[in-house]
Amino acid sequence: MAESTDTRQRSGFDLGQGPGRLLVWLYGVFTVAAASRSIVQMILDFGRAPLAYVLSAGAAVVYAFITYSLVRGGESARRAALVCCAAELAGVMTVGTWTLLEPSAFPDATVWSDYGMGYLFIPVILPVTAMMWLRRAPRD
Repeated sequence: MAESTDTRQRSGFDLGQGPGRLLVWLYGVFTVAAASRSIVQMILDFGRAPLAYVLSAGAAVVYAFITYSLVRGGESARRAALVCCAAELAGVMTVGTWTLLEPSAFPDATVWSDYGMGYLFIPVILPVTAMMWLRRAPRD
């Protein structure tokens, strides 16, 4: 454990420090929000909108992995978080467009519906911001 801390101090860049700390917090909150929402919806009324509920659960998994990667730090975690942020942005754009073009496919909203409008568009802003932050990280 001391080695990873020493490596981070030598590189001068810790993914969970500075603005990265805000990203860790936001991704943590979104993990809890998306996971709890999808779990409750799947337990109470899965038949109503299974696609929406499964997509929200998938979003929670992506958010959790990004949170973990930001906290873990290091080059491999940075690359993994970048890939997941790109996948998250692709998901937000795909689901957001899909909900606008075919609203009947989503009788209930997902985290990513309407580009995250129910969450103040944070789901579309967050991956862009995170990718900008992660690209700033020096390569070990």
